Amino acid sequence: MEGRRDRDGQFWTREHLFLRRGSGNPGQRFGISRLSRCPESHSGGCRVRIRKSQDYLVGSRHCRSQPSRRSRGPRGRRGPNPRMLPFASCLPGSLLLWALLLLLLGAASPQDSEEPDSYTECTDGYEWDPDSQHCRDVNECLTIPEACKGEMKCINHYGGYLCLPRSAAVINDLHGEGPPPPVPPAEHPHPCLPGYEPDEQERCVDVDECAQALHDCRPSQECHNLPGSYQCTCPDGYRKIGPECVDIDECRYRYCQHRCVNLPGSFRCQCEPGFQLGPNNRSCVDVNECDMGAPCEQRCFNSYGTFLCRCHQGYELHRDGFSCSDIDECSYSSYLCQYRCVNEPGRFSCHCPQGYQLLATRLCQDIDECESGAHQCSEAQTCVNFHGGYRCVDTNRCVEPYVQVSDNRCLCPASNPLCREQPSSIVHRYMSITSERSVPADVFQIQATSVYPGAYNAFQIRAGNSQGDFYIRQINNVSAMLVLARPVTGPREYVLDLEMVTMNSLMSYRASSVLRLTVFVGAYTF
Repeated sequence: MEGRRDRDGQFWTREHLFLRRGSGNPGQRFGISRLSRCPESHSGGCRVRIRKSQDYLVGSRHCRSQPSRRSRGPRGRRGPNPRMLPFASCLPGSLLLWALLLLLLGAASPQDSEEPDSYTECTDGYEWDPDSQHCRDVNECLTIPEACKGEMKCINHYGGYLCLPRSAAVINDLHGEGPPPPVPPAEHPHPCLPGYEPDEQERCVDVDECAQALHDCRPSQECHNLPGSYQCTCPDGYRKIGPECVDIDECRYRYCQHRCVNLPGSFRCQCEPGFQLGPNNRSCVDVNECDMGAPCEQRCFNSYGTFLCRCHQGYELHRDGFSCSDIDECSYSSYLCQYRCVNEPGRFSCHCPQGYQLLATRLCQDIDECESGAHQCSEAQTCVNFHGGYRCVDTNRCVEPYVQVSDNRCLCPASNPLCREQPSSIVHRYMSITSERSVPADVFQIQATSVYPGAYNAFQIRAGNSQGDFYIRQINNVSAMLVLARPVTGPREYVLDLEMVTMNSLMSYRASSVLRLTVFVGAYTF
């Protein structure tokens, strides 16, 4: 049944012809009659009752847009509708003739049923409400046990129901085809307004629909009780999209300085390593790892977002970046110390051999035991210092036929016949040289103490140079230089007799004197 209202306020109905099977299948529309006008005073309730065989049914028009219902008599048989208006009061003359014609044709058929029948009924999913005289929707979600299985939820709608996932949203289309079925007025068994109920003293008190689960809020919503009602709202961090509450992705708005982690209904800010959340829980501030027990073994330097480990002088940072290892400075160079390098934790030190002392930090200097009084020579001895030690020599070293004329000089008297073939004098001298000295090297200069007119002086090594380690280079008539010809290694001691021969050819004079030089070669190159 379809209808519309014209400019004059008249409601027009369209009448349909239905085919009904004897098996009780739903009716099928197969023909359309004409439009007919009914007065505005017609408020509905006009029904057409047609006695015919089980094969055909003519649809009726009515002026009130409402579903029809099926009325059944005793023992399940269909009976006449007591609320049906007379046939002629509803149909115009032309339609009345058409209906009578169908009745006559039906009466002529031998298969027609003789029982009276009424085809006004509520369609599937509706039931007749005798109080409101309307067909009202059946809520299958309440009447059918476990209407939806599993994780599906039951959604009731006009004339049926749907099983949908619990996350699905259903939006009612209030502008769809056809008007919605009329809602019967709420029944109040008590004098309280909706949302209230009487207490023991018959006073109306608010019903907490949220606590009694009488609300229809979605699982994603929160129920808030109100006086006489309730309200479904989205929790913090959610926004309503359609009927559902959807989580707000706060990370899209860049609330966090470094990293943002979205959570259901909220979010959390995280910082990169080396930072921590500030008081506002959004910005990140540098962490001073050095004050928080950084794993540096020796020194820690804080920097923006990280820290650096450093080592004390004499140490180097291990490849793990935290621990420190001692540097063996002595293994890097052999020139750090003049004699010996000794590695120590974080440093090194130079040591000198016995008889030497450390000069500054790396050089070794001979200790002059004779000058410092660190010797053990007696009063009859003379302390002679050399590189790395000293020697105690007798003060009188003169041997017959020589006699001592001073601390270091011996004279052979001319009156003594034994002195004729001997040098007239012997002077004792002492010197020290280092080992592995570069050559040739001038080591000692000889100087004549007396000069005679017309005399000629010649210098030579009289004894002690059997291996030819030294030679004499005469400088002039009165001086000569003792030269080291080959490198020598100590410790070693040479006693060289350096002779100066004085000759005068005019006077047929020849004389000699000896300088007995004791050369101490030290054990080291310093």
